[in-house]
Amino acid sequence: MNDVQVKGDQGNGTYINPILAGDYADPTIVRVGNDYYMTHSSFEFAPGFLIWHSTDLVNWEPIAKALTEYAGNIWAPDLVYYDGQYYIYAPIDEEIMVLTATTPAGPWSPPRKVGIRGIDPGHIADGNGNRYLFYGSGNMVELTPDGLSVNGVPRKVYEGWRFPEEWVVEGKFMESPKLTYRNGYFYLTVAQGGSSGPATSHMVASARSRFPWGPYEDSPYNPILRTQGRNEKWCSKGHGSIVDTQGGDWWIVYHAYEKGYYTLGRQTLLEPLEWTEDGWFRIPEGVSSDEPIRKPVGPAVAHGMVDIEFQSDSGGLGYPWSWYKPKSAIDYAVDRRAVTISAGLQSVPLVFMPVDHAYEAQVEIEFTGDAIGQFLLFYNESTYSGLGLSEDGLHGIIRGWRTPARPLPYRHIFVRLINMEHEVVFYYSPDGTEWTKFEHSFETSGWHHNALGGFLALRMALWAQGSGKVTFKNFAYRSMH
Repeated sequence: MNDVQVKGDQGNGTYINPILAGDYADPTIVRVGNDYYMTHSSFEFAPGFLIWHSTDLVNWEPIAKALTEYAGNIWAPDLVYYDGQYYIYAPIDEEIMVLTATTPAGPWSPPRKVGIRGIDPGHIADGNGNRYLFYGSGNMVELTPDGLSVNGVPRKVYEGWRFPEEWVVEGKFMESPKLTYRNGYFYLTVAQGGSSGPATSHMVASARSRFPWGPYEDSPYNPILRTQGRNEKWCSKGHGSIVDTQGGDWWIVYHAYEKGYYTLGRQTLLEPLEWTEDGWFRIPEGVSSDEPIRKPVGPAVAHGMVDIEFQSDSGGLGYPWSWYKPKSAIDYAVDRRAVTISAGLQSVPLVFMPVDHAYEAQVEIEFTGDAIGQFLLFYNESTYSGLGLSEDGLHGIIRGWRTPARPLPYRHIFVRLINMEHEVVFYYSPDGTEWTKFEHSFETSGWHHNALGGFLALRMALWAQGSGKVTFKNFAYRSMH
């Protein structure tokens, strides 16, 4: 009961999107030799910057979390390899910072300020070793040779592509500038239209210049990517990052919401690119984001979260697990199958990202003192529902409200959750054999950013509150497709 992966690889030379199911927004990708590395926005979860590794762009394995401590609200990063060093440039509470490492598996340095405020950084270097950082709505600033600080005054170098006024979008919003150098041109890949809202909002556009500071001319093939109508499977397609293969092929990774399943967040998709005779890139004719696509060349690594234990080989939390807004130290202890959390005023949820339309999950809860152990579906600190166990008995938790308890004679219980396409039912058992349906069920289809804000997704949570300790053990997850 530990199948936590949605495989894009069809095993017949094709793949189907997404390549990463679940909330992996704002992908940024880099190739080093035959290896690809990718990371995403961490938002308010820590440890952050989960680093993924692939050798074929379709199968991905987690290899590290670059940010070990909570640093703030983290939006779209840029993962860079330059002159033998890896860099992550990222806005943390809208202050652009940089982390460095000699290998993508780390250890990574703590984040340090580069000297500017903004969002969505994108790094590029020219042939003379000059380094630049693009950010926000088309701004650029030169960096010091080590890439760790700004060196000069920011300037606006690109206004964005003018798309038709009649398009149904969230706004003009130009963001996510990512730079690629090829055949004498600096190619600027940007997102526009807003990353949520109407299904047709988001898009990817391209521009190029002979110089990093412009002037930039817009691609005649814009938009490179866009959801054309609200009935498509993938909505709000945008925030693209392009990469080449060792063999000279080009691909674009981007994010999108799945129609009817915005609760899963912005998932990571992949499509091929082709270069035109006049030096622009575009999606080839006949390629569709929701149909099988020819798989890139390369061997496959073990895909997805194949190990959902609480503890990783390095002794920290396993890759599937993170804390929500852990602004102070959390008193907890882990082994392979259990995590014991001290409840209190500073306690925060430990969360796990499901990846399926329908799934089942189970955990054992045991508490001491006046603690309450909760197993939840969690969007944010004001919107969550589930079940809790305390000395008063078993509580239903409905959008943050705790129902009167059903008395139980024990402090240990097995709890099971079934989410069948947004309709959620809980069961409990004293021994894991005989199960009783809990009387409170709920529905979660509206628990996503368009309704609640925050750019988050619906996660499972283990939350210890009150005073005392709560042990959660033998967590299990299973797709119900």
